[in-house]
Amino acid sequence: MSLAAIASPRTADVPAPAAPRRFGWLLVAVLLGQMAIVMVTTAVQQTPTIDEPVYVGATAVYLDQHSLRYNPEHPPLGKLIMATGLVFADVHVSRAFVGDQTELGRYVLYESGHDPGRLLLLARLPMIVLTLLFGLVVFLFARDLTGDRGGFVALALYAFSPDLVAHGSLATLDVPAAGFLLTSAWLLWRARTRPDLYLPLAGLALGAALATKMSTLAAVPVLLVLAALFTRHRTRAVAVVGLVALAVVWASYLAVDPLLRWETPPGLPAAFVDWLPFPEPYRDGMRVQFGFENRVWGGYLFGEHYEGSRWYYLPAALLVKTPLGALVLWFAGIAAVIARKRAAVPYVLVPAAVLLVTAMSGSRDLGVRYAIFVPMFLAVAAACVRWRWMVAGLLAFVAVSSLRTFPYYLPYSNEAFGGPEKTHLHLHDSNVDWGQDLGRLADRLKEHPAGRTWLVYKGAGVPEHYGIHAEDPRKVPPDQVHGLLVVSDSAAAKADDRLKALIASSTPIDEVGHSITIYLRR
Repeated sequence: MSLAAIASPRTADVPAPAAPRRFGWLLVAVLLGQMAIVMVTTAVQQTPTIDEPVYVGATAVYLDQHSLRYNPEHPPLGKLIMATGLVFADVHVSRAFVGDQTELGRYVLYESGHDPGRLLLLARLPMIVLTLLFGLVVFLFARDLTGDRGGFVALALYAFSPDLVAHGSLATLDVPAAGFLLTSAWLLWRARTRPDLYLPLAGLALGAALATKMSTLAAVPVLLVLAALFTRHRTRAVAVVGLVALAVVWASYLAVDPLLRWETPPGLPAAFVDWLPFPEPYRDGMRVQFGFENRVWGGYLFGEHYEGSRWYYLPAALLVKTPLGALVLWFAGIAAVIARKRAAVPYVLVPAAVLLVTAMSGSRDLGVRYAIFVPMFLAVAAACVRWRWMVAGLLAFVAVSSLRTFPYYLPYSNEAFGGPEKTHLHLHDSNVDWGQDLGRLADRLKEHPAGRTWLVYKGAGVPEHYGIHAEDPRKVPPDQVHGLLVVSDSAAAKADDRLKALIASSTPIDEVGHSITIYLRR
């Protein structure tokens, strides 16, 4: 059977369902409401992660100077969405400021006279709203496939996903990019029967993904093929989706700077991208990303620190970071889609598989956030599982596992790997410790007045702003290091011999947020 036949509307065995009853919409509101509560709570309590100050700084320059010069490796749309919150802070960046994007982020958050917590929350709130809207897309997509019950199953999996809660509550780009791709796939599913309405909307969603993060380019061929499968006018369908998507990308750059003033940064690697019909800063951003891929990054998996990347890193990390009940439902959902909902295979499973294979080939083993599309697409697939009581039991297991980690969602791992307090033994970086607990550390240190404090912190926050006055133990002879030794778990994972020796000769006495360990060194 051809792919076109599989994807044809004639093979779809589920008609468009009627609107949910009032109770159904109430359940949707409850699921998304609890997700909103935990995300906002998490956002309020966490200090800046490593990437967030860069995005906040670039957004401030967008608003104040209409300049694209910072953070060119990522297109503007995600940061423009953050700007809908930051516009209420009246942030200004001095034109005399000179520094790179990391220094810009520190300047905007900590040196511009604003409250960094308030600025960060204003940037995070639009992303929280967007994450909730993508939850509604998951519900509607799954409901189109299987009816209301399947929609509720998919939404519950989405709403209780620790990774989606963790990264959906941050001012970062991973969840928005993945969510826009999911939305485009869903709209293409609907376009099988109403192409005139849904093809342009699918193009808008695809363009939003491309204008948020360049890694979404891998999905373009898949989605354009889907656009061509269900209509006699295949060339026209591809043209509509492709041109609308391209227009969104151009519009995102023009929204920042209508004159599109741009100067190519020096030292970019050569790449065959000049033929692409994207704005010049987009193409240069692709060159920056190629430069990142050419670097050798460090990884950490199951207690081993290594240089380079491993092809199986993301599947292994997902195995650790996904609730056990969700893993069972994902695999059962994949089997159910293949066996009974073949029309949905190209729309649900193929995009996820292509994106995952592409991400697995990357050089940065830095977190499951690079595969954050997996819990979105596979939540939809899980809606096709028919075993009602088993599904209910597994969903309850997922909900309990997720709520037990509240409010420490970033370092979550499932029970088979020891829970969030043991995640640092298996993974590092944005899986566990992304700098989010500096504020909590400040509060905890007040409970340990043990004299001198030594700090090895992996993050973008400024410890002094939170009242943490500490020194780097790696800059003095080991016999001078006495008192409290505070080490981020990501720093411990890739510690050099000197730091390893300091940790080995110290006694762990406390931990903060499952991401920072406090030792006593006498």
